Amino acid sequence: MLRRTVLALAVAAGTLVASAGAAMAQHVPFTRAAFEAAQAAGKPILVDIYAPWCPVCRAQEPILESLQAQPANAELVVFRVDYDNQRDVVRSFRAQRQSTLIAYRGATETGRSVGDTNAASLARLVASTR
Repeated sequence: MLRRTVLALAVAAGTLVASAGAAMAQHVPFTRAAFEAAQAAGKPILVDIYAPWCPVCRAQEPILESLQAQPANAELVVFRVDYDNQRDVVRSFRAQRQSTLIAYRGATETGRSVGDTNAASLARLVASTR
């Protein structure tokens, strides 16, 4: 009986940790005010120009979620820009395509990636925000 209780507690703790990690790995919808506030606060920022129909965007998503879940990236703010419905924002970032990722450390752009689904290079891009 004790073994079952310990196992149940371990499973519950794992579920809690997994859901906490999933909660951390959320994208923030882009608003100019929120973006500028994060820049002013010196936050590490990743702008994700995303389209739901884009297979590359869908391939990037689990990689980005995994990177966000890492303790080193706990402060990272990922702003999602809707490629189809926020065209003015897309243009303001000088992005030509969906699946564009733009890294910032505060107000300074530190890197940019288009169409990349390589986990190691995306990790380097995110690391440039720190």
